[in-house]
Parts: sequence; C-alpha cells; structure tokens
Amino acid sequence: TTVRDYTQMNELHERYAGQGLVVLGVPCNQFGHQNCKNEEILLSLKHVRPGNGFEPKFQLLEKVDVNGKDAHPLFVFLKEKLPFPSDDPSSLMNDPKLIMWSPVSRNDVSWNFEKFLVGPDGVPFKRYSRR
Repeated sequence: TTVRDYTQMNELHERYAGQGLVVLGVPCNQFGHQNCKNEEILLSLKHVRPGNGFEPKFQLLEKVDVNGKDAHPLFVFLKEKLPFPSDDPSSLMNDPKLIMWSPVSRNDVSWNFEKFLVGPDGVPFKRYSRR
C-alpha cells in the first residue's frame, strides 16, 4: 500500500542515512494516473495519503516517466542494468488497460514503488518489485 511504502521509505532513510544511504522518491503518473501534479504532491502526502501530517524525510524528486519513449534517462539506465526485479523475475503489469506508454518492453517498471538499489559507485545492484 502507499501508506506502507512511504512509511518504509522514511524508516530506511532514518535508519541508514548515517551510513551513506540516500533514498530518492521519484513520482510517476504512468500507473493509473495516481499521482498529483508536482506542486500538489507534498500536500497530498501530508493530508491525504499517508496523511496525519506525513512528511517525507527522503529526497522527493519531480514526477517523471519511467517507461516508454519519454522515460527519464535514469530509468532507461537502471532498467538496462537490472532488467527485472530480483525478488519477482516474472513481475509484469497485470492489467493491459493500465499500460499508458509506448513502446512496451519486458524490462518496464510494472507498478508504483518498484525499487532500485544503487551502490556508492553508481552501479545498480538490485531491483525489487512493488511487493
């Protein structure tokens, strides 16, 4: 769930930032148009979901495309290096009606909150499904 994911991202930041971990949140609107406009995201997180005054302690970037011809270069790079989640190699978008990008590729991010772990040397290390 979104509440769990955002809360866990804060916990990761709090627990490991002192050891050099940087947590980046990159909103995307390619999965059911679920994210607000850039200027509304922080207010939505604070008052709606997760709500209860939630504020991200990790770095929250501007919304980008992660799949298709307009995918941000960072995600093109990450998906080339790690073509599928290590914890769910068969992870795919479940509902073709929700695919809002083209071209579709096997290594596409399949839903919100897929995670990429990148080493301090900038080399992608592991990709995790939304689970």
